[in-house]
Amino acid sequence: MAETVVLKVGMTCEGCVGAVKRVLGKMQGVESFDVDLKEQKVTVKGNVTPDDVLKTVSKTGKKTTFWEEGETAASA
Repeated sequence: MAETVVLKVGMTCEGCVGAVKRVLGKMQGVESFDVDLKEQKVTVKGNVTPDDVLKTVSKTGKKTTFWEEGETAASA
């Protein structure tokens, strides 16, 4: 069953975005993902678990946490 996982990732530049895209592109079970630099938000859809997505994105060295409902980049 497809799961949607939303993360807050401490990205500051396009290089950060590229690093996140590279690790997600290699992750098994990922059907699609969206990386929003401005919002520092990463949305992943696929046959994945939230913990696996968090661990995978954390490999980039960026501060990574689960996105809280109602959170915005300004509240970071």
